[in-house]
Amino acid sequence: MVKAIRVHEHGGPEVLNWEDVEIEEPKEGEIRVKNKAIGINFLDVYFRKGDFKTATMPYIPGMEAVGVVMAVGPGLTGRQIGDVVAYAGYPMGSYTEEQILPANVVVPVPSSLDPVLAASVILKGMTAYYLLHRCFKVEPGHTILVHAASGGTGSLLCQWANALGATVIGTVSTEEKESQAKEDGCHHVIIYNIEDFVAVVNTITSGIGVDVVYDSVGKDTFQVRIF
Repeated sequence: MVKAIRVHEHGGPEVLNWEDVEIEEPKEGEIRVKNKAIGINFLDVYFRKGDFKTATMPYIPGMEAVGVVMAVGPGLTGRQIGDVVAYAGYPMGSYTEEQILPANVVVPVPSSLDPVLAASVILKGMTAYYLLHRCFKVEPGHTILVHAASGGTGSLLCQWANALGATVIGTVSTEEKESQAKEDGCHHVIIYNIEDFVAVVNTITSGIGVDVVYDSVGKDTFQVRIF
């Protein structure tokens, strides 16, 4: 028996219940992990509120964590008791002291990396990697626009794109976030609810525009993101 947060009905934070749950021994291809640090994402809130649907109810939220392998399934190789590992994505259920995971969804965490840091960045880091390398391959000389540049994924996008040699333009909603975006590698920062970001971007780029736009804001920026 371990403790976990479970959700029995959709709603606000009050529907998060700290409960006892049964945990089985790992089967073939599985491991049991004792979580050391658990990542929290807006995605968890969407599921909790019912904006996104879960396969079952009640359910245990959470999409990423770092923990120590406590047991391995029969015949499993490549993972052993004591390994520190991280995972992100499915199966959902990281808001728990221990969980059963498919061994092929975890990655090793170097001893030099703080588990708290690793748990806070793996899902957003995978997202940033996909956007910068697969969705559109950012290269030196590109100019990119990142909306919500000071957010979790946005801050990683800005740092990473800067390191790749791109010119990074970021938009934020406040002056405080403007300072953070500059620290995170934005060459130009626009407060989009004060300035016309399309006009400013056109000025910065001499009317050429940008090579790619990463938009995680939505309605306030979506209709005017292409220019």
